[in-house]
Amino acid sequence: MTILQARHTPRLAAAALALAAVFAASTAWAETPAEAAKARIEAIAAGNVDAITAGYGPNALLEWVGGPLDGRYASMDGIKEAWIKFAKANGPLKADIDHLQEAANPKGATVTADVVFKGKATVPVRYVLTYRDGKLVDEIWQIDPKLAAKPAGY
Repeated sequence: MTILQARHTPRLAAAALALAAVFAASTAWAETPAEAAKARIEAIAAGNVDAITAGYGPNALLEWVGGPLDGRYASMDGIKEAWIKFAKANGPLKADIDHLQEAANPKGATVTADVVFKGKATVPVRYVLTYRDGKLVDEIWQIDPKLAAKPAGY
Protein backbone atom coordinates (compact mmCIF):
# COMPACT_ATOMS: atom_id res chain seq x y z
CA MET A 1 0.00 0.00 0.00
CA THR A 2 1.41 3.38 -0.93
CA ILE A 3 1.36 6.37 1.39
CA LEU A 4 -1.28 7.99 -0.83
CA GLN A 5 -3.55 4.92 -0.59
CA ALA A 6 -3.10 4.71 3.18
CA ARG A 7 -4.00 8.39 3.55
CA HIS A 8 -7.24 8.14 1.50
CA THR A 9 -8.50 4.74 2.70
CA PRO A 10 -9.88 6.05 6.03
CA ARG A 11 -11.56 8.94 4.22
CA LEU A 12 -13.19 6.61 1.72
CA ALA A 13 -14.36 4.33 4.50
CA ALA A 14 -15.77 7.28 6.43
CA ALA A 15 -17.53 8.60 3.32
CA ALA A 16 -19.02 5.17 2.59
CA LEU A 17 -20.19 4.87 6.20
CA ALA A 18 -21.77 8.33 6.11
CA LEU A 19 -23.55 7.54 2.84
CA ALA A 20 -24.86 4.28 4.28
CA ALA A 21 -26.13 6.11 7.38
CA VAL A 22 -27.96 8.69 5.26
CA PHE A 23 -29.58 5.94 3.18
CA ALA A 24 -30.60 3.98 6.28
CA ALA A 25 -32.08 7.08 7.92
CA SER A 26 -34.10 8.01 4.85
CA THR A 27 -35.58 4.53 4.50
CA ALA A 28 -36.23 4.19 8.23
CA TRP A 29 -38.68 7.08 8.09
CA ALA A 30 -40.66 5.74 5.12
CA GLU A 31 -44.23 4.85 6.07
CA THR A 32 -46.44 2.33 4.40
CA PRO A 33 -49.93 3.61 3.58
CA ALA A 34 -51.30 1.46 6.43
CA GLU A 35 -48.82 3.06 8.87
CA ALA A 36 -49.74 6.51 7.55
CA ALA A 37 -53.43 5.70 8.08
CA LYS A 38 -52.80 4.57 11.67
CA ALA A 39 -50.81 7.74 12.40
CA ARG A 40 -53.60 9.79 10.83
CA ILE A 41 -56.24 8.09 13.00
CA GLU A 42 -54.16 8.85 16.10
CA ALA A 43 -53.82 12.50 15.01
CA ILE A 44 -57.61 12.68 14.55
CA ALA A 45 -58.13 11.19 18.02
CA ALA A 46 -55.72 13.76 19.48
CA GLY A 47 -57.42 16.63 17.64
CA ASN A 48 -54.12 17.58 15.97
CA VAL A 49 -55.49 19.44 12.93
CA ASP A 50 -52.03 20.41 11.63
CA ALA A 51 -50.93 16.75 11.56
CA ILE A 52 -54.24 15.72 9.99
CA THR A 53 -54.05 18.24 7.17
CA ALA A 54 -50.31 17.78 6.50
CA GLY A 55 -50.94 14.42 4.82
CA TYR A 56 -53.13 15.71 1.99
CA GLY A 57 -51.98 15.92 -1.59
CA PRO A 58 -53.01 18.60 -4.07
CA ASN A 59 -56.70 18.58 -5.05
CA ALA A 60 -57.59 16.23 -2.19
CA LEU A 61 -61.22 15.36 -1.59
CA LEU A 62 -62.93 14.51 1.71
CA GLU A 63 -66.37 12.87 1.54
CA TRP A 64 -67.97 13.05 4.99
CA VAL A 65 -71.04 10.83 4.93
CA GLY A 66 -73.45 11.28 7.85
CA GLY A 67 -73.33 13.25 11.06
CA PRO A 68 -73.23 17.02 11.53
CA LEU A 69 -70.30 17.50 9.12
CA ASP A 70 -71.97 15.60 6.26
CA GLY A 71 -70.78 16.93 2.92
CA ARG A 72 -68.09 17.05 0.26
CA TYR A 73 -64.98 19.07 1.02
CA ALA A 74 -62.93 19.75 -2.10
CA SER A 75 -60.58 22.54 -1.00
CA MET A 76 -57.85 22.57 1.62
CA ASP A 77 -59.60 25.42 3.44
CA GLY A 78 -62.86 23.45 3.55
CA ILE A 79 -61.12 20.24 4.64
CA LYS A 80 -59.20 22.03 7.39
CA GLU A 81 -62.35 23.76 8.63
CA ALA A 82 -64.16 20.40 8.84
CA TRP A 83 -61.36 18.92 10.96
CA ILE A 84 -61.25 22.01 13.19
CA LYS A 85 -65.00 21.67 13.83
CA PHE A 86 -64.64 17.94 14.51
CA ALA A 87 -61.77 18.46 16.96
CA LYS A 88 -63.58 21.27 18.81
CA ALA A 89 -66.82 19.29 19.08
CA ASN A 90 -65.22 16.06 20.30
CA GLY A 91 -62.10 16.92 22.26
CA PRO A 92 -59.55 14.16 22.82
CA LEU A 93 -60.70 10.73 21.74
CA LYS A 94 -59.59 7.13 21.98
CA ALA A 95 -59.50 5.30 18.65
CA ASP A 96 -60.29 1.59 18.39
CA ILE A 97 -59.17 0.32 14.97
CA ASP A 98 -60.46 -2.94 13.47
CA HIS A 99 -60.07 -4.58 10.09
CA LEU A 100 -57.36 -2.25 8.81
CA GLN A 101 -56.42 -3.43 5.32
CA GLU A 102 -54.17 -2.07 2.60
CA ALA A 103 -54.41 -2.71 -1.13
CA ALA A 104 -51.58 -1.30 -3.24
CA ASN A 105 -50.20 -1.28 -6.75
CA PRO A 106 -47.62 0.95 -8.49
CA LYS A 107 -50.20 3.74 -9.01
CA GLY A 108 -51.27 4.08 -5.37
CA ALA A 109 -52.81 2.45 -2.34
CA THR A 110 -56.16 2.27 -0.60
CA VAL A 111 -56.49 1.68 3.12
CA THR A 112 -59.79 0.71 4.72
CA ALA A 113 -60.58 0.42 8.41
CA ASP A 114 -63.43 0.32 10.87
CA VAL A 115 -62.68 2.90 13.56
CA VAL A 116 -64.68 3.74 16.66
CA PHE A 117 -63.64 7.01 18.25
CA LYS A 118 -64.67 7.29 21.91
CA GLY A 119 -64.73 10.42 24.06
CA LYS A 120 -67.50 12.97 24.68
CA ALA A 121 -69.43 10.98 22.11
CA THR A 122 -68.89 7.73 20.24
CA VAL A 123 -68.11 8.26 16.56
CA PRO A 124 -68.19 5.00 14.56
CA VAL A 125 -66.54 5.35 11.16
CA ARG A 126 -65.94 3.21 8.10
CA TYR A 127 -62.78 4.90 6.85
CA VAL A 128 -61.42 4.68 3.29
CA LEU A 129 -58.21 6.50 2.35
CA THR A 130 -56.57 6.59 -1.09
CA TYR A 131 -52.89 7.52 -1.36
CA ARG A 132 -50.93 8.47 -4.47
CA ASP A 133 -47.25 9.38 -4.37
CA GLY A 134 -47.34 9.13 -0.58
CA LYS A 135 -50.08 11.75 -0.18
CA LEU A 136 -53.74 11.37 0.76
CA VAL A 137 -55.84 12.30 -2.28
CA ASP A 138 -59.27 10.83 -1.54
CA GLU A 139 -60.91 10.16 1.80
CA ILE A 140 -64.30 8.76 2.74
CA TRP A 141 -65.43 9.21 6.34
CA GLN A 142 -68.63 7.15 6.55
CA ILE A 143 -70.49 7.36 9.85
CA ASP A 144 -71.53 3.75 10.49
CA PRO A 145 -73.74 3.41 13.63
CA LYS A 146 -73.66 -0.40 13.57
CA LEU A 147 -69.91 -0.33 14.35
CA ALA A 148 -70.58 1.22 17.76
CA ALA A 149 -72.65 -1.81 18.75
CA LYS A 150 -70.01 -4.41 17.81
CA PRO A 151 -67.47 -5.67 20.33
CA ALA A 152 -63.82 -4.82 19.64
CA GLY A 153 -62.08 -7.36 17.44
CA TYR A 154 -65.32 -8.68 15.91
